[in-house]
Amino acid sequence: MNLPAIVDFLQRELRIAELPDYSGAVNGLQVQNSGKVTKVAAAVDASLPVVKKAIAAGADLLVVHHGLFWQGAQALTGAFYEKIKCALDADLAIYSAHLPLDVHPQWGNNALLAQAIGMRVTGTFLPYKGMPVGLLGELELSREALLEAVEKAVGAKVHLCPGGPSHIRKIGLCTGGAGSEIAAAAGLDAFITGEGPHWSYPMAEEMGVNLFYAGHYATETFGVKALAQELSQRWQIEQYFIDHPTGL
Repeated sequence: MNLPAIVDFLQRELRIAELPDYSGAVNGLQVQNSGKVTKVAAAVDASLPVVKKAIAAGADLLVVHHGLFWQGAQALTGAFYEKIKCALDADLAIYSAHLPLDVHPQWGNNALLAQAIGMRVTGTFLPYKGMPVGLLGELELSREALLEAVEKAVGAKVHLCPGGPSHIRKIGLCTGGAGSEIAAAAGLDAFITGEGPHWSYPMAEEMGVNLFYAGHYATETFGVKALAQELSQRWQIEQYFIDHPTGL
């Protein structure tokens, strides 16, 4: 019965009980199954289409970054009812890790994106309830070369606000929707995130910072992929990534 052992491992390694997060994250095991895990699927979002794809792929465990309860308490009706019923009927467990996965030094979205672009991590920034959720680093290259490196890392087009210097050295990085934190990038040459509000673009120009919008979805595929691979190796089970992009 692998599920309890897998959950214990994830809770401990991701420090689920210690790290803060949004109330709707509900990090940890969100749906249990009978205990057997023979195949783990990984995805960014626990949406109804993703749950159905996980079941079709024969997964017993779905590991996601955005879990089932982002909208808070809700009636078990409509698509939410269908999603839960599908999981229970198929004996599919669902485990979610949001900020604890973003900030993990080995499997985290931030660390893996930084590694993919060749950034040397020098520190952290962007505190959330006392926990830094972004990375600071250095990388000597042109703005165009950094754009190419980020696009290669995320496998998608990146929207660039070329508000800063043409040569990059000091970088801030925070995956997901951290564009609204552009003020914290003062003094940096570039800030890499997933998405941001409209006003973050003109603000970046005025601050003299290059702002890279690399996609909320695209920047948050790294962590769940790494977790699935780790579980596959440790428990000798199959693993599968469900690519269901939002385009955002």
